[in-house]
This record gives sequence, C-alpha cells and structure tokens, in this order.
Amino acid sequence: MTIYIAFLRGINVGGHNKIKMAELKQMIEGMGFTRVKTYIQSGNVLFESGEKEPFILKCIEHEIKEVFGFTISVVLRTSTELERITGECPFTKEEISVAEESSEGESLYVALLLEVPSQERIEGLRAFITEYEDFRFEGREVYLLFRKSIRNSKLAIKVQKLGVPVKIRNWKTMNKLTTLAKEIERKTGVSTVIEGD
Repeated sequence: MTIYIAFLRGINVGGHNKIKMAELKQMIEGMGFTRVKTYIQSGNVLFESGEKEPFILKCIEHEIKEVFGFTISVVLRTSTELERITGECPFTKEEISVAEESSEGESLYVALLLEVPSQERIEGLRAFITEYEDFRFEGREVYLLFRKSIRNSKLAIKVQKLGVPVKIRNWKTMNKLTTLAKEIERKTGVSTVIEGD
C-alpha cells in the first residue's frame, strides 16, 4: 500500500470548477481509497492505495467528470516522492532568503509535472530567467523562485505551456502536505515505496 497525494488543477478559481473539499473526500472514499484527507481549497488530496499511478489518475479524472461534470487534469506523487521534493530544494538558503526579502508574496514554488517534457521545451524556459525570476529543473519538478511575485510572471505562464499537465504549489503547501503524509504513514505503518512490477 502507498500513500499518494493528488494535485488537482484549476478548481475553485474565480468561481469556476467548484468542488467542496468534503464532497471531493467523499468521492475519493467512494472509489475505494482509504485514509483520505484533503488540504485547502486548491485541490490537494492524500489517500492510501495499492493501485499503480496510471490507473489511479485515470480513475480520479473520470470520476470527477462523472460526479462534478467537468474535466480537469490530475498529477500524483507518492509521499516518498514528496519528501524528496521538499528535502532536496536546489536553491540555496541564501538565494531563498534574498528572494523572500524582496518578494511581494510567496517566493518559492514547485511545478509538479505529469511527465518530463521535451528537452527543447525545457531549454525554452531559460529565455525567461531574469534578475527577478529563476528556476531549477529536477526530474518531474520545476522549482520556481520569485524575487517579486508570481503574479503576471512570464516564467510561470511558460511553465504552464510545457506540453504536459502541470500543477503549481507554493513551498508552504508542499511542506504541509509532506507533514500530513508522514502523519498518515506513522498512524498506519504504510510503506510508501512502490514495488516493481
């Protein structure tokens, strides 16, 4: 059994694609997943399952369309992957501190990708690095650092156009989800390592 975190894109934004977290939790539980917990309205769901990632993604996206009547994409990470993401930030503490001093809001974000995009698209991001915006690419994640704001950021817009589904979450949310996943794991003794086929 594995602890997964599902990241939903584009729900409860500007009055569109409304999903109450209690209803989302009920839907996930109704699919047979256990230890279900939601976190904030942007659509982050933790749960336990013995199924593989492709099957879970397909099922959740299908069920959302059936239950709520609209189509959205979902990105999954295991709690082990999430712990690695938050534990191995490629930006230094000094870089983050400098950004936080000048940022108008959150300075550090992570873009979670469904899969690794083409090298051409990755290289295309480099044109959007400025003294105020920077990124580091690590596997299926793009770490984003803003010295002003993510609002109206050309880099953030370009990340959304990498040709694969993308979910962007701020660093505080990522750390909170890591903590919640660890709590579920401690209570259940669940291994979050996916066994090979």
